[in-house]
Amino acid sequence: MPRPIQATIHTQALAHNLNRARHFAPDARVWAVVKANAYGHGIERAFNGLRGADGFALLDLAEAQRVRDLGWRGPVLLLEGVFEQRDLELCSRLDLWHTVHCNEQIDMLAAHKTNVPQRVFLKMNSGMNRLGFRPEQYRSAWTRLNALPQVDEISHMTHFSDADGPAGVARQMAAFDAATQDLPGERTVSNSAATLRHGGVPGANDWVRPGIAVYGSAPDFPENSAETWGLQPAMTLEARVIGVQHLQPGDTVGYGSSFRAEVPMRVGTVACGYADGYPRICPTGTPVLIDGQPGHTLGRVSMDMLCVDLTPLPNAGQGSTVTLWGRAHNGRVLPMDDVAARAGTLAYELMCALAARVPVVVE
Repeated sequence: MPRPIQATIHTQALAHNLNRARHFAPDARVWAVVKANAYGHGIERAFNGLRGADGFALLDLAEAQRVRDLGWRGPVLLLEGVFEQRDLELCSRLDLWHTVHCNEQIDMLAAHKTNVPQRVFLKMNSGMNRLGFRPEQYRSAWTRLNALPQVDEISHMTHFSDADGPAGVARQMAAFDAATQDLPGERTVSNSAATLRHGGVPGANDWVRPGIAVYGSAPDFPENSAETWGLQPAMTLEARVIGVQHLQPGDTVGYGSSFRAEVPMRVGTVACGYADGYPRICPTGTPVLIDGQPGHTLGRVSMDMLCVDLTPLPNAGQGSTVTLWGRAHNGRVLPMDDVAARAGTLAYELMCALAARVPVVVE
């Protein structure tokens, strides 16, 4: 039989979370962000749950081709734009919208020979300082683009650095509003945090771009949880107990003997490790669900296995199902955010790290 580990992608949860984004930004259209292979869920596996979106936003041409191959005929946006001039030919063939964030991309458009002008999203660096034109450069970039016959409609874009915290969006929105004042074109500024916490920044968005929220994680955890925002986990990772050990006081568990028993214990060995995408850095006490009941890990995570405490659960043992994150069979949820917090990281990283060797089913 196959090794007893499995990830499940929950189609209905994806659709539910997409609708939650619409709830918080009712006047905007919604991009479903499916970069990084739909945040590790798989574009093909997530597609049916997200096809209620108004468009798909992603990073590269290969992802765009996959979305088109699935039959999507609506808008597709390249969030980082093109990387070389010949990419523009495929943008034309696949009918892609694309971001322009630097003068080099404008130069590529100016040199591009086409009879079909392209829809572009001009990106402002309003304070994130990754990509985009600074506010004082923005109108000049817009003027250059607007003069090109290769360009059709120009939309306006920025990205918030602090929408998930107390600094908020006001400073960046002031810069964006000042630089885009009186310029025609649609606007998109809100990521998941701005969509949920700031209502999509009313009046500033024709499109919102929820990413992590669509997959069931709170963008502002731990201040708020997925439950706070009414989000459901889109991925469950579960495995089974494949061995049971009986410990006496003084016995240790795992590499480095980092856990030492103080009382008699029952320890379950689970068919999941860091080669499956579970964080090696998760310490003793990281939460799990054992047959749907709260439990926790013991000792270091190994490449192919980790250990859990079965002592408080006399009915658990060989073959018990251990939910590493997501929804257990009895409906109890272990938020991925809780596991990520114990690893000192974010749910984004756990989603994207799911290993190719883990079987995945879609429900």
